Amino acid sequence: MDREIEFLNAPTAEERLANLKTLLAEEKEAPEILPQYSNNHIHTTFSFSPYSPTAAVWAARRAGLLTAGIMDHDSISGAREFRDAAALAGIGSTCGAEMRISYADTPFASRRLNNPDQVGVGYMTFHSVKARYFDAMNDKIAPLRELRNKRNIAMLENIREKTGIELDFEKDVVPLSQYKNGGSITERHLLFALAKKMLPDGTEDEQYKLLGKLKSGLIRDIYIEPTDELMPLSEAISFAKDIDAILCYAYLGDVTNSPTGDKKAQKFEDDYLEELVKFLADTGVKAITYMPSRNTREQLDTLMALCDKYGMKQISGEDINSPSQSFICRQLADPAFAHLVAAAHELVEREKEG
Repeated sequence: MDREIEFLNAPTAEERLANLKTLLAEEKEAPEILPQYSNNHIHTTFSFSPYSPTAAVWAARRAGLLTAGIMDHDSISGAREFRDAAALAGIGSTCGAEMRISYADTPFASRRLNNPDQVGVGYMTFHSVKARYFDAMNDKIAPLRELRNKRNIAMLENIREKTGIELDFEKDVVPLSQYKNGGSITERHLLFALAKKMLPDGTEDEQYKLLGKLKSGLIRDIYIEPTDELMPLSEAISFAKDIDAILCYAYLGDVTNSPTGDKKAQKFEDDYLEELVKFLADTGVKAITYMPSRNTREQLDTLMALCDKYGMKQISGEDINSPSQSFICRQLADPAFAHLVAAAHELVEREKEG
């Protein structure tokens, strides 16, 4: 990790923002602006990522982005810092959170959606959460984080049984997170703690690479399916309306290879995609989010046509949670995806009213 990111990963938000001001003041030349790109799906240390909200903004700006979007798992607690950092850096910000949603009471209860680990559960994003709703969203999902931690602790026992390595939740896992500041603790935190135990003298980049291998190979052996911590789809739709957010289904599509190295080849929603998109549109989900780098052009053409057919908004973003990942999705330079960059700017404008 470079020195600037370490500087911007200081212990408190106040220090991080002050350090950003210092870096901006010392900057001799601004980064080249690349208006053909955007990214609305940047994880931070408030879920799992090597970047604090401030560091994520700096990295996005350094990559040439004019807009950046925070998207943490089960947490909106880094959003204020992210907005403040973006304002300092002179780029647009958009804020949201990603959650696992239960489809138990839908026709897709026994189908694999976009979740490699569990049928009848889908990853969904609450995009464009305005600042005045941050507290309401945190109040809604904070109890779910606590339920998740009970499952996290149980999974540590599975790790011990499978590897012989004992991890203490409070000593080995919590310090890797922003849990005490409203962040979430994910399976990646557990596996990163394991990677650090397995490679105690390794560099952070080496530990992250091992994490990717553990996520791909070990997760199914230690995973415990969530139940109580899942918000039902109907509740998610209602809540999104209450806070004026854009609820999105996160399209994955059948995987042949994984850009992040943590997903095996597997079939997901492609075989019944039109049925799913129609259901979502009829039920009240307003948008589909997807990552153009993850899919074939044939998959994306099919998805975009279905979005147009059923009146679904389209939002993109690259799932940033590792230091090796680029903040730039090169596919967005294709004119066929210009609407995704335009959508990012629309989200920024939508949230300016606060």
